[in-house]
Amino acid sequence: MNQHSSIEAQDRPARLTVGVVGAGRVGPALAASLQLAGHRPVAVSGVSDASRRRAGELLPGVPLVPPAEVLARADLVLLTVPDDALADLVSGLAETGAVRPGQLLVHTSGRFGTAVLEPATRAGALPLALHPAMTFTGTSVDVQRLAGCPFGVTAPEELRMAAEALVIEMGGEPEWIAESDRPLYHAALAIGANYLVTLVAQAKELLAKAGVRAPDRMLGPLLGAALDNALRSGDAALTGPVARGDAGTVAVHVAELRKHAPQAVAGYLAMARMTADRALSHGLLKPEPAAELLDVLAGPAPDGADAGRSAAGQATTAGERPSSATSSATPSTEDEREHDAPHDVDTPDDIDAPDTPATPGTEDTPGTEDTSGTPNPPTSPDTPDNDPGTPGPSGSPNPGPHGGDS
Repeated sequence: MNQHSSIEAQDRPARLTVGVVGAGRVGPALAASLQLAGHRPVAVSGVSDASRRRAGELLPGVPLVPPAEVLARADLVLLTVPDDALADLVSGLAETGAVRPGQLLVHTSGRFGTAVLEPATRAGALPLALHPAMTFTGTSVDVQRLAGCPFGVTAPEELRMAAEALVIEMGGEPEWIAESDRPLYHAALAIGANYLVTLVAQAKELLAKAGVRAPDRMLGPLLGAALDNALRSGDAALTGPVARGDAGTVAVHVAELRKHAPQAVAGYLAMARMTADRALSHGLLKPEPAAELLDVLAGPAPDGADAGRSAAGQATTAGERPSSATSSATPSTEDEREHDAPHDVDTPDDIDAPDTPATPGTEDTPGTEDTSGTPNPPTSPDTPDNDPGTPGPSGSPNPGPHGGDS
């Protein structure tokens, strides 16, 4: 039993048979954790070599079967597929009659609440959204890391106790998230975890270009202290040239990045503006140095787009405190270009994506049809696996706080 499984016997879910649809990095780990709590994994779907290997390692002896067969065998089904595949998967399973009344249907998407499970709910399923706010490696270490892991929980009120009990049995700590708040909740985790990885990787690349032989060792103590201070103190932990209003240093940074890593300029300017915003709001950055800083952050503005410089100059002339770094400094055309965000946070990341089960009367739905026109049971091809969790300073995979997958 996991260490947080201290719930009363009457609140503990009955021992359940457990199935997994999507043998990515998340599903097998959760099923293995439920197994430690006394539940019994009975089926898992997965097609790729990586997912089959993962299922074999974390759920030895559990048969690999198609998604519809997983639902036929299990009382509790974990739908651990990518966010964009979830709605179609649920609809297909419901329309092909795979969902059984009274069956617990759990998805692990950070983005969605239980509304995405509505087709299955109409078929009699009991919907739960349990999102572990942790990154996953696809190894047994994930099961250990679930101890104390926060889960974003959304469920109908009558199922809330059961949802929270399942999280506690997996060693997690349930955090109730309202249905309408799920997208904001997930966006916050993406900013805090997914984009942190991007920033750290970029910092390592720049240090390597600067001749640092072990960028990870140089960054480790600094990042650890910064994260700890930020979690403890919030904006009061801000340090560095932007928080001090050191416009000359920031100008040198931008010039060097344009020379050695032009792809990093837009991100640096965006983060500097956000940092200046927060430093202004918290009283760390004073109006006069803020105006000079915003002048630098406006950057070379092609096509005469110098609104940031004008706004900063007006603030200095009038002696006013700039209301916001981002509102005062209009980004240049180059800086406005958006880049694709990393996938989920999922959020949990790296979850297996079965094809959408074929639905009657649709020829273009993934899956195959037999000669009678009746869809065959859904198949479960996998999505490519992403890289394991980002190593931390010690070299071990980063345990979160996420995902989020995500």
